[in-house]
This record gives sequence, structure tokens and C-alpha cells, in this order.
Amino acid sequence: MTQVPADPAADDPLDPKRIQAVALRYEKERKTPIVVAKGSGAIAEEILRRAKEAGVFVHSSRELIDLLMKVDVDARIPPSLYVAVAEVLAWVYRQDEEAGAAAGADPDGR
Repeated sequence: MTQVPADPAADDPLDPKRIQAVALRYEKERKTPIVVAKGSGAIAEEILRRAKEAGVFVHSSRELIDLLMKVDVDARIPPSLYVAVAEVLAWVYRQDEEAGAAAGADPDGR
């Protein structure tokens, strides 16, 4: 997930318009997504670059990013964010399915 600033050249680390990104990992056996990376500025740009290289869909929500930035790396998301994150995960799964269908793969990615 990413938060893109109105002014990408903003250098002030306290500027709320500065780009921020949070990466989540969800594994069915863990049942709760965890924050695996987060940061602002150059770190956020690196998170986004790696997501793009890996073909990971990026969802942008300023409000959710603000909340997820408060969660420690390697920590599970708090119950108060379950619904919001579940909605994003559902969106990502739909994007994956649509991309697979467009590429001619079956729903299991084969």
C-alpha cells in the first residue's frame, strides 16, 4: 500500500505529503496479516520498486497508510484494522484473478 504525496519532491520528513509505503504479508496459516516493511521517502520508493518488480499490486489509501505506519514491523495488524485490510486483500485477490484471466490462466494460476 502506498500514500503518494501531492508534491513528490517534498523533502521534509515530517511533511504529511511525503510518500509513504507499508508492505503486508498474509499467510493463511497465520490468519492475521503482518507488516513486513514500512517507510517514507527513499524507503517507500524502494518498497514500491520491489513490489513492482515482484508483480505485486499496490493499493493507495492515505487513511489506511497513516494507521499502518503506527504498527511495528513484524507485528500483526491490530483487530481495529481487520476489516479495512480484509477489503484491501479482497481487492488484491480480484486484481490477481483478473490478471490471470487476461493472461489465460485458470483461477489457481496454472
